[in-house]
Amino acid sequence: MKSADTQPAATGTEPAGSSSRPGMSPWRFVMAFGTVSLLMDFVYEGARSITGPLLAHLGASALVVGIVTGAGEAAALGLRLVSGPLADRTRRFWTWTIAGYALTAATVPVLGLTGVLWVACALVIAERVGKAVRSPAKDTLLSHATAATGRGRGFAVHEAIDQVGALLGPLTVAGVLVLSGDDYGPALGVLALPGVAALALLLWLRARVPDPVAFETTGDDPAPSSAAGPEPRQRLPRAFCVYAAFTAATLVGFATFGVLSYHLVARHLLSTAAVPVLYAAAMAADALAALATGWLYDRYGARVLTVLPLLAAAVPALAFTNTLWLVVLGALLWGAAVGVQESTLRATVADLVPTGRRATAYGIFAGIMGAAALAGGALAGALYDVSIPALITTVAAIQAAALVLLWATRTPRT
Repeated sequence: MKSADTQPAATGTEPAGSSSRPGMSPWRFVMAFGTVSLLMDFVYEGARSITGPLLAHLGASALVVGIVTGAGEAAALGLRLVSGPLADRTRRFWTWTIAGYALTAATVPVLGLTGVLWVACALVIAERVGKAVRSPAKDTLLSHATAATGRGRGFAVHEAIDQVGALLGPLTVAGVLVLSGDDYGPALGVLALPGVAALALLLWLRARVPDPVAFETTGDDPAPSSAAGPEPRQRLPRAFCVYAAFTAATLVGFATFGVLSYHLVARHLLSTAAVPVLYAAAMAADALAALATGWLYDRYGARVLTVLPLLAAAVPALAFTNTLWLVVLGALLWGAAVGVQESTLRATVADLVPTGRRATAYGIFAGIMGAAALAGGALAGALYDVSIPALITTVAAIQAAALVLLWATRTPRT
């Protein structure tokens, strides 16, 4: 949508005075950034695919797995309350993006070397902190290019590309686990290679397009200066606040894959090496759902998000049974729900918030989601230990409330 923001703030990048002409087309920028995300998803999704079994191997209960994975998501989302406004204030979006990716690339290989539960828990959370550091800045950079490609389509294509890494990473981890006899060290150590490649590509992309805000400007809207910051008294739209509440509700009633994978191993439904394969299949469902809802969003608007609470409600009803094919179906629906969360939810934020406040909005949005993710992870783990039927019923009730909030949201169209 056209931003009502007219202050001379840059939404581009450092350094001030850089050329406003991008070094590539908007779609090439989205594709290149998608490749960076592909490589980094190879790293952290490979690790996340065995987080539940790894923590269980070190002595964690379902409650501990739920709390740690929920706390990880809370860190990945909640800390953006700090990183988002700081990115808007400093205008150094590339710096924040590179720093966050570097933290994740350095943390994951070390995870396989520890045999102490609390250290492993800390590393799981530290990896998610890297996502918190980079995500508001990265989403802001992408939002400029998607203004030219279409919000839904641009974010959807980016998500679909990076899910190739989310597919390859778990499969690679599964293969190494088989070859190493379920040794987590080599399985996570091999993930250092795509991490280094991602950082190299990211540095190249920054050199080619130092100021992506130029993608979003037109002849009627001159490129803003990189020297100024956003107008401090500008308020975020009310529709954004209602929309954030809807998103939070969907996450409170959304089980983490850590709890799902714990169920698979604890009930002896799959071997440890087979869990990452199922996770990879879930990531394929993620990519397909992102593409489908992204294209539909550009045509029909936020009403397409009705599918998200429906998917989230179906996951525990299927995934926490003792029938393998139902568990597999539940895991695939879990992946589809994540695809919607990672693409179309972010695209909607860019349409709701003016350019100069976008990183701040992404930070606040993610912070609210982080609190919800922590509550959701703890809730799923606690109810799983007590009563799976109670877990299924509670999730269904929460997702019904989320639907009401979605219907109360009125989003502007592009």
